[in-house]
Order: sequence, then C-alpha cells, then structure tokens
Amino acid sequence: MDWKITYKDRICTAKEAVSHIKSGDRVAVAHACSEPVILTDAMVEIADEMNWKDIEVVHMVAMGKAGYCAPEMAKHFRHNALFAGGSTRKAIEEGRADFTPIFFSEAPEYFRTQAPPDVALIQVSEPDAQGYCSFGVSCDYTKTCAETAKLRIAQVNPKMPRVHGDNFIHVSKLDYIVAESSDLIQLPPPKIGEVQKKIGEHVASLVKDGDCLQLGIGAIPDAVLLFLKDKKDLGIHSEMFSDGVVELLEAGVITNARKQIQKGQCVATFLMGTDRLYNYVNDNPSVNLMPVDVVNDPKVICQNDNVVSINSCVEVDLMGQVASESVGMKQISGVGGQVDFVRGANMSKGGRTIMAMPATAAKGTISKIVPLLAEGAAVTTSRCDVDYVVTEYGVAQLHGKSLRERAKALINIAAPEFREALGAEYEKRFHEKLEIA
Repeated sequence: MDWKITYKDRICTAKEAVSHIKSGDRVAVAHACSEPVILTDAMVEIADEMNWKDIEVVHMVAMGKAGYCAPEMAKHFRHNALFAGGSTRKAIEEGRADFTPIFFSEAPEYFRTQAPPDVALIQVSEPDAQGYCSFGVSCDYTKTCAETAKLRIAQVNPKMPRVHGDNFIHVSKLDYIVAESSDLIQLPPPKIGEVQKKIGEHVASLVKDGDCLQLGIGAIPDAVLLFLKDKKDLGIHSEMFSDGVVELLEAGVITNARKQIQKGQCVATFLMGTDRLYNYVNDNPSVNLMPVDVVNDPKVICQNDNVVSINSCVEVDLMGQVASESVGMKQISGVGGQVDFVRGANMSKGGRTIMAMPATAAKGTISKIVPLLAEGAAVTTSRCDVDYVVTEYGVAQLHGKSLRERAKALINIAAPEFREALGAEYEKRFHEKLEIA
C-alpha cells in the first residue's frame, strides 16, 4: 500500500489519539525537547473523562509542564522518572512519583526488557519521499520505545528537523498520527557570568588541538566553548550538544577531521537548544544522531582517541567522590551520561575527564568542596574514575594521587574563605599541618 494512503488514514486529533491509552498502561514519553507536549497535555486533559487508573508515565528529562505529576492527577497517573527535572522534582520528593537510577546508556535495554512500554508518545518530522520520519532532536531511548511499544502515537510536526543517523521510523509503524505544527521546546543559552568564564578558561586549558569533546548542559560547558576558538580540528562525540557548538562548527574550529570513528561527523544522541541549532542540523549530513546505547557505550566512546569528557557536579569530597544528581537525600537530576563518558574517556587513548563546578553555592555561603558528601547524597562518579576537578580557582588533577595528595589539591582550588576549615579537616585526617595558600 502507498504510504501516503496509510498516513492519511491514521490522522486524528490529539485527544482521539491518546484516548486509546488504557488504565494500567505504561506510557513512554519522548525525551527532552522532543517531548510531544500536544499529546501529553491532551492525555492530562481527558484523564478525568477517561477515568484512567494506574497509568505509569516513564521518561527521562521532562521539558514540558508534566501535568501528570500534579497532585490532582495522582488518581490517574504515577510518574517513573529516570531523571528528575524542574517539573517533576516536587512529585518525587513528595512521594507521588518514583525515581529509577539508571545509566543513560542502559535506558534502551531497560525499555526492551524491564519496562516494555504499552504506549509510546513521540514527535517526528514530516515523512520523506519514501515515507520515513525522523525522530528529530531526540533519538536516545525514544527510538527504542517507538520500536518496542504495542501502540505508537506520533505528533508529525513540520517544525521538527530531519536529523540524519540511525534516527528514522516509517509511517507504516505509526498507529495514530496527529499532524499538527507547533514550536519545538527550546533551551535558551544560559547566562554566563564571571565565575563561569574563569572555569571555562581553566577547562579550555586542558583541551588540545584534535581532541574529541563530550559536553554537558549549562553555563559551564557553554563557557568552555568561548575559550576554544583558537583550537584546531576539534571533534564532537557527545550525548548531546547545544547552540554553542554551532558557532565553533561555522568557524571551522570543530571539523571532526581527527576522529577515529564517524570521521567528519558530529555524533550525539539528542539535542537541546534554540532554532539556531535546529535549523543547522536540519537535513545536515555532518550531524548524526544514534541510539544512546551506541553513543554512550564506553566501548564505543573509547574508539576515538583523546576524548575529553566535560561535566558539572553538585559537590566533591576530599577523597574525590563526586555527587552530581542529589543534594543530600533530595533527587535533583540523574546520573544521565556522566559515568558513561567518564569511563569511555578514561579508556580512550589520551583521554581526559573533567568535573567543573563553581567553588561555592547559595551565594557563596556553602563550599562545594567538602570533607564528606552530604548525608544521603548519591555518589555519581567514584573517586577511582575522577581525573580533573576544576573551579574558578584552578585545576586539581586527582587520578593516581593518594588520598592525602587529593585532599591537598582540592583544598587549593576551594574558595579561599573555606580553605582554613577544610585544612583543619585535612590535619585531623592525615595528622600533618597543611600550609593554606
């Protein structure tokens, strides 16, 4: 059958499409800026009318309103978060939602074997001449959920870019199609202050010509990019990237010419940014999105030489243990791909891993370099995996160093007003006096 006939026959409204969800279903939602807000909003809107019960809504980063997490929706939905975000943290903290710790690289296998979805809510590009739609800016676990779900409900959005890679689904695989144009969720560039600029300059000093970069989200990774304009032939193999990378691509700083795999291509598993990014990647063969169990697999990452993994964190203790996803017992995000890339970079020939953070929090009242992690805090990256830690006060290289040497190096990059207290802890722990810089 001509795919165009199939496409036309399956078009319906958002409410009609989501009305096929049943009580007890597990509903997987596309990730981050690919979240089909039209569908999730419609699901919440008709929940009372449908009298749904025990629907599990599963996904990682929620960028929409997450109305299914509202207290009044608890009788219909329970969210299972693989990553806590601004719209889901309160529900997790109050016990109306669950949090499941998982490495990002393991998410597709989780959906294949442990939590197979009954329904996938996805957002895709318009079909090409052969009837294939791109998953657009999120391949990650979204593709796996679309392939394994019993029911696939898709918003086909002409504003979704057609992004190359292993990132397509055929119209014939979509059960219900909501053909509706809407603006994509955007992540505006963060404000970069003087602290972030100093951190970015320190991190950039560790980057060499020809390195292959993994960048996280936020002001610090974007600040790093500001100081890479004099580098040559940088590459990108990253779980995600944002607008800042586009500037370096257009300037010829990022060429991907020295990569060992996917040479000449930026490789990621999802994208978050503004129209500048989305327009750049649209039908651009130099940008490939692939499933996260490929992109974030340490055994794949390390096939490139000189991988530099750049991530941020909440706090680091004097042993070098890194907490990146919780403040004490409070879950604020998730492990994401941090450990995947730390291990991949450590396995890469010439690779380096960098944890970058401001030295203080709460307007300078709290040190982020601490004697011990906060009670209940999850250790995201172990002390054996950590290499460089960077603050606005400098760089501490930890890998291969003793506990005493690590503590001394970390105290030297702590905020000056906290060094004396940290020094007292050092003296108690190591039975020697520390000269405070």
